[in-house]
Amino acid sequence: MIKKTFLTCLLLLNSIFFTYAVDAWIRINQMGYMPDGLKKAVLISESALNIDKFTIHDALTNEKLAELNTVFSFGKFDRFENAYILDFSLFKTQGAFYIEAGHYYSPTIFINKNIYNGSADFLMNYMREQRCGYNPILNSYCHQYDGYEVNGEKIVESVVQVPVVTKSAPKPALKKSGVAAPVVPLPVSVDATGGWHDASDYLQYGTTSATAIFQMLFAYRMNPAAFNDKFDALGREKANGIPDVIDEAKWGLDWLVKMNPANEVLYHQVADDRDHSSFRLPEEDTVDYGWGAGKQRPVYRATGKPQGLFDYKNHSSGIASIAGKYASAFALGSNLLRDYYPVFADSLEKKAFEVYEYGKKHPGVCQTTPAKAPYFYEEDNWVDDMELAATQLYYLSFESKYVKEAANFGRMEPVTPWLFADTARHYQWYPFINYGHFMLANMEKPAIKNEFIQNILTNLERASLHQNENPFGVGTPMIWCSNNYVAALATQCNLYRRYTKDSTFLDMETSLTDWLFGSNPWGTSMVIGLPESGLFPKDPHSSLSHSYQIPLSGGLIDGPVKKSIFESLIGVKLSKPDANDRLQTDWAVYHDDYADYSTNEPTMDGTASLMYLLSTKQFEGTAQKYKDLNQYAYGGIMRANPTKKQISLVFSGHEFAEGGDDILQALNKLDIKASFFFTGDFLRNHRYKRMIKSIHDKGHYIGPHSDKHLLYCSMLDRDSLKVSRTMFLNDLKKNYRELEKFGVMKDDAPFFLPPYEWYNDSISRWSREVGVTLVNFTPGTRSNGDYTIPEMRENYYSSIEIYNQIMTIENREGLNGHIMLFHVGTDVRRTDKFYKRIYSLLSELKKAGYEFVDLYQATNLLSKNIKPEKKKRKNN
Repeated sequence: MIKKTFLTCLLLLNSIFFTYAVDAWIRINQMGYMPDGLKKAVLISESALNIDKFTIHDALTNEKLAELNTVFSFGKFDRFENAYILDFSLFKTQGAFYIEAGHYYSPTIFINKNIYNGSADFLMNYMREQRCGYNPILNSYCHQYDGYEVNGEKIVESVVQVPVVTKSAPKPALKKSGVAAPVVPLPVSVDATGGWHDASDYLQYGTTSATAIFQMLFAYRMNPAAFNDKFDALGREKANGIPDVIDEAKWGLDWLVKMNPANEVLYHQVADDRDHSSFRLPEEDTVDYGWGAGKQRPVYRATGKPQGLFDYKNHSSGIASIAGKYASAFALGSNLLRDYYPVFADSLEKKAFEVYEYGKKHPGVCQTTPAKAPYFYEEDNWVDDMELAATQLYYLSFESKYVKEAANFGRMEPVTPWLFADTARHYQWYPFINYGHFMLANMEKPAIKNEFIQNILTNLERASLHQNENPFGVGTPMIWCSNNYVAALATQCNLYRRYTKDSTFLDMETSLTDWLFGSNPWGTSMVIGLPESGLFPKDPHSSLSHSYQIPLSGGLIDGPVKKSIFESLIGVKLSKPDANDRLQTDWAVYHDDYADYSTNEPTMDGTASLMYLLSTKQFEGTAQKYKDLNQYAYGGIMRANPTKKQISLVFSGHEFAEGGDDILQALNKLDIKASFFFTGDFLRNHRYKRMIKSIHDKGHYIGPHSDKHLLYCSMLDRDSLKVSRTMFLNDLKKNYRELEKFGVMKDDAPFFLPPYEWYNDSISRWSREVGVTLVNFTPGTRSNGDYTIPEMRENYYSSIEIYNQIMTIENREGLNGHIMLFHVGTDVRRTDKFYKRIYSLLSELKKAGYEFVDLYQATNLLSKNIKPEKKKRKNN
């Protein structure tokens, strides 16, 4: 007993020592990797290490699947004694894994073609959270009084004749002609309600809003199949027949139109930094700008001159930068919204041409306007905005003069300035990507096409010079809003590859993308809530999340900055001890702390800038562009693509199997492949081994159904779990061990059918975390009722009832995408065995035009892992 106690204490002490002794970390892209894509992890260590190989293990079974020596030493990096790049691109197996290098382990690594599915749509959550006017997340209205016009120097007054009331005149009457009426100065009212709050404050900027609109629309234009329709125009969870990205862009365009109410009248900002008074809900905004608490806010008109009402002024020199952005958003909006809002599209087209001409008259930049703090968007360039606008007007009119004008503007800034600078002022060169160059690089005229492809190539070659300055392969400057620069450069790499078919910069593009999702010193995703099972900001700079515990979702945070920048900014601090203290460097610091607005504040335009990249990544692992059209319940797939006349057959087994021969015979006659899910108890039953082997030999799918047929959650309350995560995973692991005895390895069986076909969100999430996809039957046909017995009375379904119900559903609404579940055997008390009717049912459905497909083809989420052929030994 004493010896046992001593060993227990020793193990505990070793565990504690190991926990505190960890001084190296393996960083990965938490979203995952494409099977055929580049795959790298980065190991950083505080102490000297010698790593020359690493192994890859299954996340559930811990089985060692590969040992690789593709290790590249970076050497010392800032405070880290060693940094290694672990390249596992040669490992193409799909599923969930982890890396072991030395005594260090990576987080779970996901490899699948579907890792980015829905990610671009996910970003839209944050855009909806930022809505001003009506906010669907809060279901409330805010800033309904906006606003009064200011020109940045003084209140703009309009002279209004006010009727004079006299004792002799009961009604107001003007004084006689020739006598001056009293004059009351009133500010000019501007309807500026709507749009988006820029970040975690409530300011609104035309420059970032127009850029966000264009970037969302551009993402849709390039990858329309990536976007779904689950929300209506007001942002409520209800499909309206319009892709959600179009709904969101329309919300922004409605506001942008208000900011350009007439020709040569252009507003660029609502409110100013007086907004930064406290954390509060938008509907509780009571800042007084001079017209009453919570009332009208200033609406800044573009004048082409420096603006600033108080201590600080911007350096505005023209209107072209803002006019070009508005024109680009209006023009692309007119093109893409015409099918949904033709009248609105016509008005956008007119405005696009007008505001572009206005910009040509007033070259120069229109910067955002400060008030009592020195911070504003110090945009220095404008020709890129006019270049992009001209290309969009060409696509509206197809007048060649706009291509010529675009090229002329483009030649004034052939390279993107920030790529040739080590640092930059806040938003000094904005947008961070020159889309105009890519538009010109896609023109038909060879001379222009080649000229601007060369410009883009020069940009990327310059950027690549900095790629190897750190082990993460990120050469962008670590300055305020660094993540925007990362997203912009990754997008440029991708577009260049897309337009030229040249993959020279694929490695840089991959490293930049990996950085955003966890391959960075802190091991965190830079997008709130993405991926669900990963590490991402939990305490962003936001009143909604910090003060009101309203979780944010989908926002791209500003990102890390140089330590010197963090220490120099006014008002930046930490509210708690730095959990990342050991990971901070002079090169870059990041804090998951609401008080650090420099690194942990999500922004609306930064979020929109990532939509193209993620929508493109969705299709990189597939030969065709597709949406995930599977239908889900509690995180599990309960119906495949409802647009295809396909059915997937699923059979489960735990106790009984007397119908196996009938089922296999019917499937064989009709040349149908089905999926079979068996428990560990079923697989261990020696009476069923012949049937299981026959199923496997005939090429049917065999997958897990739990080891002991556990009930995971209460039948009366799904949220009430009956198992812990450890219990669930251990049981599932045992199920896979039994499958291995029949030659079915875990990577051969990625689909999982829960016992009793009963589960909740937790079970689905735990399954995904170990690389397993949960599926269930499609409700309605009662096919799963073939196990019922007469003693169940009103819950008993005879075979004829089941058959008729299936055909009733088929006649009424079709069975497209149905996952139809039956059992390989039933209790002896059920003498009316449905498997006796399976052949006639399948024959009838085949005659009706249905194709029977396996779960791989039906769900279109996973590909079958291709096993390398084992070489036969030569006889000596």
